[in-house]
Amino acid sequence: MNRKHTQADAPLLEAMQEHRLNRVVRFDVPGHKGGRGNQELADFLGEACVRMDVNSMKNLDNLCHPVSVIKDAQLLAAGAFGAENAFFIVGGATAASQAMILTACKAGEKLIMPRNVHRSAINALVLNGAIPVYVDPDENKELGIPLGMSYEAVEQSILRNPDAKAVLVNNPTYYGICADIKRLAELAHAHGMLLLADEAHGTHFYFGEDLPMSAMAAGADMASVSIHKTGGSLTQSAMLLCGNTVNADRVRQIINLTQTTSASYLLMVSLDLARRNLALNGREMFRKTVEFTSYAREEINRIGGYYAYGEELCNGRSFYAFDRTKLSIHTRNTGLAGIEVYDLLRDEYGIQIEFGDIGNILAIVTAGDRALEIERLISALSEIKRIYGGDPTGMLNSEYITPDVALPPQQAFYAEQTAVSLRESIGRICCEFVMCYPPGIPILAPGERITEDIIDYICYAKEKGCSLTGPQDMKLETLRVVQ
Repeated sequence: MNRKHTQADAPLLEAMQEHRLNRVVRFDVPGHKGGRGNQELADFLGEACVRMDVNSMKNLDNLCHPVSVIKDAQLLAAGAFGAENAFFIVGGATAASQAMILTACKAGEKLIMPRNVHRSAINALVLNGAIPVYVDPDENKELGIPLGMSYEAVEQSILRNPDAKAVLVNNPTYYGICADIKRLAELAHAHGMLLLADEAHGTHFYFGEDLPMSAMAAGADMASVSIHKTGGSLTQSAMLLCGNTVNADRVRQIINLTQTTSASYLLMVSLDLARRNLALNGREMFRKTVEFTSYAREEINRIGGYYAYGEELCNGRSFYAFDRTKLSIHTRNTGLAGIEVYDLLRDEYGIQIEFGDIGNILAIVTAGDRALEIERLISALSEIKRIYGGDPTGMLNSEYITPDVALPPQQAFYAEQTAVSLRESIGRICCEFVMCYPPGIPILAPGERITEDIIDYICYAKEKGCSLTGPQDMKLETLRVVQ
């Protein structure tokens, strides 16, 4: 660092504040010139915001090659998160996960990973030609949701694929479920492999008390962390954390393959401020969050029909720990699909939750919420059950279908292909993604054989109103398959 900083400092913020006081004439980009060139934008976002939407310059450093204030801010972040190095990412945890995988694996090399990953991980394999070795997660049949990877399942995959370069772990899953990441890290390292963590939903693990173990504390080599989700930075801002086993200069080169050379200072300053806030106030923030979710779980379970689940389901293996900040709720026994409850909350009660799938909903709760809003959610769920609830007989339950991988993702994505109707696609090899978004976990990924169960699931999800994304045909009446 250029000077001794503490976690109470925010070096990038300080540089931006100093820059704001300088009456610099703008003959660089962005072309809105501090808002003067687009008054409507300035009116909408605020004059102060657009004045700080600036380009890289000597006194503000450069994210592609940080040597001063951005470097200092990243080093402070590394210290706060217990990492050797931290990289600011302005393309979300998607970009962080892809940089992590591109660092660990080259074309033709194997990556051991759970199939219930975010699409960004499989996208990375399409980009670099690495080969997935999928570990089927355990499943909770009653809830119909995938869990984490068990130690035994990962060990078997490693023994069958000793040439794999890394193991990727969700920490946590979208539903708040964690595997035993510390033991998995030890296992991977014992076999000469890296342990990578998708921590898009785990920022708070680094700062809260009595929460599941963070990836860096568990000994992971790299972790992609979506700071904006629960850490308080602006949407699209994230970090890539690295341990001392990884060449940070090489990681920076990999990041620069795909990350913009015009990084937003608004996003980067939000990361600097979020890190400071987390380091100074994180323990209290997440204590309050757990207080909210614990109360909400208890009250929602009193309604009946719904099941707001938690640590009682931990089995010491694939459901090793539960993220108590997550308000994950099973809805099927009310006779309503999760996506139906999601839509009703938004359309009838003015409540926007994170997602609804065919059997569950997830509400993201933070210290930024208010007790009155928690009560409003509980009351709305009670009314929805009373007014719209029914018999769950015949409802589809499972959120996870074991894939049949026929080709590597890259080979299938770029293969000669044709479009066929959904029913005609059964038995063919898919060339594209299909997923409900959120959460963005593929129902189908390139290279997987299409089965009748998958088509039934897609049709059911369409009927219930899930937002299905990924394929070229945005109406999802056809799928592209290998010719």
